[in-house]
Amino acid sequence: MSELFDAVDALVASRATLPPPAERKRLRSAHGLTIDEVAGALKVRRATVSGWESGKTEPRPPERDAYARLLDKLSELYPATPAPAAEDGPTPDAPVPATFTGVPAPAEPHPTEPISSAGVVSEPVKPQVPAADLVDAPAAAPRPASTSTTRPSTSRRPSARKAAAANTPAGGTDPRFENGPLAVVDVEDGKVLAYCVGGLVLDVPAKSLPSLVEWTLREAKLGQPKLSGPGRPADPLLVLTEAALERYGLPVTLTAEEKDAGRIPEGHKVIKQLTRADWKLTKRGFGPWARIYRPAKGSERQCVQLCIPSWNALDPRFWDHAAELPPAELTRVLGTYATRVMTPRGSTAVTSLELMTALHPPTHAVRDEETGALRQADTKTPGSLGSDPVDCAPPEAPNGHPVLNALNLPRFHVRGPSEMLFEEVYDWARPMTDAECTLRYLVGLDVNMAFGAGANGLNVGLGEPTHVKNPVFDPKLPGSWLVDLSHVDLSHVKAGKEWVALDGNLLPSPFTPKGDHPTGPAWYATPTVAYAQELGYDVTPTEAYVRYDNGRYLDGWYTRLRDAYLATMADLGVTTDLSPEDFLTAMDGYKNRDPELGIVITAIKATAKGGIGKLRERPRGEGWRSGERWRALDRPTWRPDIRAAVISRTRINLHRKIVKHAAHTGQYPIAIMSDCVVYAANGPSPLDFVPYRDGKPLPGGFKLGINPGLVKHEGTQTVLWGEEVREKFDAPELNLARSIKDGTVSTADNGE
Repeated sequence: MSELFDAVDALVASRATLPPPAERKRLRSAHGLTIDEVAGALKVRRATVSGWESGKTEPRPPERDAYARLLDKLSELYPATPAPAAEDGPTPDAPVPATFTGVPAPAEPHPTEPISSAGVVSEPVKPQVPAADLVDAPAAAPRPASTSTTRPSTSRRPSARKAAAANTPAGGTDPRFENGPLAVVDVEDGKVLAYCVGGLVLDVPAKSLPSLVEWTLREAKLGQPKLSGPGRPADPLLVLTEAALERYGLPVTLTAEEKDAGRIPEGHKVIKQLTRADWKLTKRGFGPWARIYRPAKGSERQCVQLCIPSWNALDPRFWDHAAELPPAELTRVLGTYATRVMTPRGSTAVTSLELMTALHPPTHAVRDEETGALRQADTKTPGSLGSDPVDCAPPEAPNGHPVLNALNLPRFHVRGPSEMLFEEVYDWARPMTDAECTLRYLVGLDVNMAFGAGANGLNVGLGEPTHVKNPVFDPKLPGSWLVDLSHVDLSHVKAGKEWVALDGNLLPSPFTPKGDHPTGPAWYATPTVAYAQELGYDVTPTEAYVRYDNGRYLDGWYTRLRDAYLATMADLGVTTDLSPEDFLTAMDGYKNRDPELGIVITAIKATAKGGIGKLRERPRGEGWRSGERWRALDRPTWRPDIRAAVISRTRINLHRKIVKHAAHTGQYPIAIMSDCVVYAANGPSPLDFVPYRDGKPLPGGFKLGINPGLVKHEGTQTVLWGEEVREKFDAPELNLARSIKDGTVSTADNGE
């Protein structure tokens, strides 16, 4: 008889009532359980539990009974709160909100610290952040049931279509891209699925890579509207998981030889399939970021980009562990980045350059007066870099550049400051004074998005340089200047309108990356020379390469990244209106509140930094020899002069704050590494030495906050730790700023 009862119990359990998928996820999250923990308790795979929560699959006995019991217990602990009824009455069958469905307005505009072209801090302004960039990003993306392949834009969840609309700038949804900018393609239970932004999942009928490309362009409705008037929409991006790679005949990982080449061999069977279907690959071939296209017909582009995480497309230095995420979570990370920055076009550095170009396209369409047809304009778009590369001036050229061939320099000649522009980030340190050794702590401050803040409002050259002899210095004219700044005395400088006395021996020089005092004429970018004037000293250049065609080319780039950064930090609980104390509390472990958005923050910061570095990309193998051109020189965004100006402005911004702080408090930095500065203090917090009066910071000095240009706490170590590591490495001037975050010490140069 007991066997009959067991059979009856099993029959009842097989039909155990389960709450809707969204409620299952809510109950798990409310109790603080992870998908891995639930999967481990039920002895199933992680993807299985994820499928139950998305509604894509349903549990079967015997797991169904255990899963139902878990949810029943959780529902007792966390009963559902009924949604408030609308003013017109309750709405039946309201859809479950998907990712990016809300467009909240900020509580207050974001204050920034704008800087004039001369490098002088001006009054704060409050720019408005476009609502399209402040999309809501909940803790995790839901996984709804897959949709019909015949109508990929039709979802069982209307909110998914609404979510895709959040990708479109003000002006409405573009029906061409209603499913978002990208999709993660995966294979589960034998079915190929495309996870889109907003929780939408599409069935993919394609059985080969050429047919997948065709399906993407004809049915998937993926892509992103253009970011500027004369620009063009972004091509759809497909992210292929390991299962998708196997399904479409591609290797899951690259061999050592393929990694070195950055691509799979030209004779690979998949490349042959694409060739037979009249698809082409760009010059970089089929690598981690492959572009598959057919020549455009008129204004219609046929191009799809692939991202392959298992081939290291998502470098962990810039994307943390994004490559290890399940499809839905990876879609959320890349979708948030695409929505707030742009659809990735390669590494974060490559995407950064593409963002500059997308905001200032080199060409624009004009109507032919004779035929009435649209054609490309004969001149470049105003404010852009144009379509053709521009050679740099000789002092701006890195070693090995072909422009140096005409100088007939001796072999193995090492150019000095009077021959080459050395505008780099700080790498400076000094021994501690006796008074500093009596203090207890070393506290590091880090400038938020320092290079973005350095680019904000900066006037940069857009065209070719003009060589001028004995020029009169103009702080508004971008260029490179040969001038002697050795007469600038840091012990007697202007801080604002007043002259102040400082201990110049405890300050780094603002004119050199190592902080050494200049000893004669040297080449400097405009912001560096302008700062010498600001400190109260005359400057008399003897030579210059200036750019009369100039403009604030990076303003739109900075604004886009700033808004993306602030919106994502706000989602993590760090807003612009926090008091200094609340800000430090909010920054403590902020990435752990939502690890996926933490990845987005890492990528945004890498985009800001990497784009500036890539403006002077060096040769990358390819059989290059000194004096020959390399591939990067053929693009308009190879501009070492712009990179030098941004780095110069960033270094000067930091030095200005250091001088203000020293003049007011008598405190001097111990070490500086790029955008991190270390001070000795009696307490472990920045508030133990950063002066505030009635909640207001020192004007022009350090201010705690999340806006670009403001500072956050980088880390704290003891003074005893600092002295011990310097003694261990027998280096009294070891740069402690490199190690202040976690105490890990290395003498290797880890600068830019």
